[in-house]
Amino acid sequence: MSIYRNYTDKQINELNSNYLVDTWSYTKLSSFARNEKAFEMREIYGIRDKSSATTVAGQAYHFSLDRYFFARQKGDNFDLADLQTFAFDYIEEYNASWWKLQKTTPTIEECKIKAIKTVTQLLENFYSEISTYIDDIKIIIDVEVSCDQYLTINGVDIPLRCKGKIDLVYEDFEGNIVITDHKSKAALSDEEEIKLSIGRQAITYVNLYEAEKGIVVNKIRFIENKYSKNKDKSAQLVSFPVMVTDDVRKLYEALLYEPLKRMISAVSDPDYVYLINESDSFSDKADIFAFWARTMICEVEEFNVPENKKELVSKRLKKIRDASLATINPSIIKKFQENASQFIQYDLSNKDMTQEQKIEHVLRTFGIIINVAYVFEGYSSKTFLINVCAGTKLNSIKSHSLDLANALDVERVRLSKDLIVHNGKSYLAIETVIESERVLNWDKSKLVGQKIPIGEDNFGNVITWDLNNQSTPHCLVGGGTGSGKSVELISILKYAEEAGITDIIILDPKFEFVNYSKKYKVFNEIIDIENEMKRLVDLMNDKVKNGQSSKCLIIFDEFADAVMQSRKGNQLDIREDVEVGFYKQSKMEMLMGMPMQPKMQNKKVGELKSLSDNLQMLLQKGRSSGFRIICAAQRADATIINGASKVNFPVQICFKVDKQVSSIVMIDEPGAEGLRGRGDGLFKSPQYNDTIRFQGYYYNQN
Repeated sequence: MSIYRNYTDKQINELNSNYLVDTWSYTKLSSFARNEKAFEMREIYGIRDKSSATTVAGQAYHFSLDRYFFARQKGDNFDLADLQTFAFDYIEEYNASWWKLQKTTPTIEECKIKAIKTVTQLLENFYSEISTYIDDIKIIIDVEVSCDQYLTINGVDIPLRCKGKIDLVYEDFEGNIVITDHKSKAALSDEEEIKLSIGRQAITYVNLYEAEKGIVVNKIRFIENKYSKNKDKSAQLVSFPVMVTDDVRKLYEALLYEPLKRMISAVSDPDYVYLINESDSFSDKADIFAFWARTMICEVEEFNVPENKKELVSKRLKKIRDASLATINPSIIKKFQENASQFIQYDLSNKDMTQEQKIEHVLRTFGIIINVAYVFEGYSSKTFLINVCAGTKLNSIKSHSLDLANALDVERVRLSKDLIVHNGKSYLAIETVIESERVLNWDKSKLVGQKIPIGEDNFGNVITWDLNNQSTPHCLVGGGTGSGKSVELISILKYAEEAGITDIIILDPKFEFVNYSKKYKVFNEIIDIENEMKRLVDLMNDKVKNGQSSKCLIIFDEFADAVMQSRKGNQLDIREDVEVGFYKQSKMEMLMGMPMQPKMQNKKVGELKSLSDNLQMLLQKGRSSGFRIICAAQRADATIINGASKVNFPVQICFKVDKQVSSIVMIDEPGAEGLRGRGDGLFKSPQYNDTIRFQGYYYNQN
């Protein structure tokens, strides 16, 4: 076992401080062995490669196979249509800034079409030749298992952690523990060549899994799936098995150790010169040379370097700049960088353009003439106001939203549904996520009357929820973990308190507001929440009957989960022992004049209202008597948050969610899936004409 597995956290941090990277993997090692400069660009400076349509198709294929074998492990099964749906969703949700546009696929839409065609063929091959997999499987042990361990290779303890994901691990019918790796290929590998080439990858996976799980691996299989059809009707799936004997381990560890030793030596030396391999077909040569030029003139902040490595890399960059600028004029380096970028097809992230120029350029390549009139920068997003030329169809711009995202090097852009009027003129708004450390702090002065501040838009306007407006009585809030939903609820709570609302009730099935139980009425258990909701309905009915009205704010966190867990059906029956007749008397009892004994039976005599029914009643009738309700949900459950229920929530707030469909469930439109998180939200209300992007306030509880 590696000595480094016994190190304390302090020792680990001290150890890692000597290296430009913290981990290694087979992918990193193969990148280093193939092209050192490409390794430096990706692993040290954090410049991610863009992915071609076939690469994304291969990732989607892996994703679908993971779902298939996860289900099979549990005794379930997915058919071909299910797998295709998984793959298509993966492609649809793929980050727009990660697509690589090429001559044959010059737009993201064409990239998607090619990726879908490719993965469809891969999955059809898999399903038609599935016996290549399942005929060998007795028991599935692990699927897509993540491993992170210190390893000993060739008798040497490697001082960097090894990380990797193992596609599939199972026991075969001969008792072997088998690791299987899925591969999608344009052409099948030569059997003799692959026996040598797979050695380093095989032994990396074997050692990594054994260290992670403590299970000895006896065999490894690489199963290739060729997406182009064989004309001779031969198999599209080919398995390359390797028995992991002691001799094989020694041979493959020796093969692995040589490049691994060189890589470790390189990342431990801040002055190491990473060489460019111009024959590398896996890396774009223009990308590499453009990166090389950047390292001579750019600061560390312009790269995606991890925080704990910035000092090391910064020193390295200074040495590179000092050496290069002493011999080469900076203007020559910049000119070289411009020339290199000309060879990077369809990739504006390498062009020396402002974001405004990139937006204009990308749309002009599709024959759409526009100009960026204004730019507004908020806390989490930036808004570009686009002046659209007469005769241009707005839908033609919206159809290229992913191409805009790709050019701006962001995951997605959001285009306004309606035009925005600024200084008396209409503009189309394009919004992008920005990385910013600024925080919009909670500010008491933003409160006016009982207009609760929700946040601020990119134009500096305060967005409010007016508790005195009868058309906006209730609010629906959605968002995933880390999106800012809970912080928003606390901000609203504090503003409501400042606005003079004293009757505040918190229904909290997830126990996130227990710290507020001394100041407010907080209910956590489902039965207590049900009883409190019934009490509130009774109170509402009394208020309506007596013509009374007083403000009462109800915050119902994770209400969808609470409704799912609440009592339903016959659990709500009210049952009592009811007299249904008399028992027949005997002659003796009759002669003795004894009274007849009643016959009792437990029967349903009524029915309680469910939590859902009581909530619906309070939402529908409570506004006139002063009830204001905020219902929040992390999970966008369409069976509960449906069209009928959302009628009662004229105010809707949605923070970042994982999928487009979740955004549609919460606010009836896409967009929340592309938010940054940490308070970046979308706001809908009858008080405003369009859906507004805003930054929520942060209330410091300390």
